[in-house]
Amino acid sequence: MLIRIPAVLTPAQVTACREALERVEWMEGKATAGSLTKAAKNNMQVPSGHPVGRRLGEMITEALSKNALFMRAALPLKVLPPTFNRYSGGQSYGDHVDATVQHTWGSADRVRTDLSATLFLTPPEEYDGGELAILDELGERKIKLPAGDLVLYPATSVHHVTPVTRGARIAAFFWLQSMVREDAKRSLLFELGSVLHQFEQAVPEHPAITRLTGVYYNLFRLWTDT
Repeated sequence: MLIRIPAVLTPAQVTACREALERVEWMEGKATAGSLTKAAKNNMQVPSGHPVGRRLGEMITEALSKNALFMRAALPLKVLPPTFNRYSGGQSYGDHVDATVQHTWGSADRVRTDLSATLFLTPPEEYDGGELAILDELGERKIKLPAGDLVLYPATSVHHVTPVTRGARIAAFFWLQSMVREDAKRSLLFELGSVLHQFEQAVPEHPAITRLTGVYYNLFRLWTDT
């Protein structure tokens, strides 16, 4: 499932992120790449554990916890703290698949990466290139969203970031472990939950809502992996 989550951050929050990141000393992204992705990765990142990155990551995590669409789509169990990357001057990230397990900075906690997320912080008119290209059964899908919007996609996907040929593309990225491991089951729950939400808005007193809610809960109970 590939889904856009609009307006995760307000314009004021996006501005605050960008102003704070202007004062950060960035490091080469290759420093955090595995042996199989080091050659493909050419970008800059905020160092893990940097106080500015941690503060901004906490702001993003709090915003996500209040976003009903994100919660319904991701069904998050564990969310890794967001970090930040920047592409400019032709930098790119070639085809790769994200690691199966990621570590939380400063702890021994391990997170299975069911879903990957990119939160765009630069308006698309400020840079050329820099599309997140995700390969799935429909082919290559290129994504370039307004600042403050997020794209959520399976971490199992082959994906890449195209070269940035003008300006700079700044984004937050992170992974999460869902309460429902399988993407197909998560997608079905998302569709059912979305329709149920629409039903509740249109006919809130309809007796079938209780039965549909029961179907949703029981499927969730059957498929949850906690």
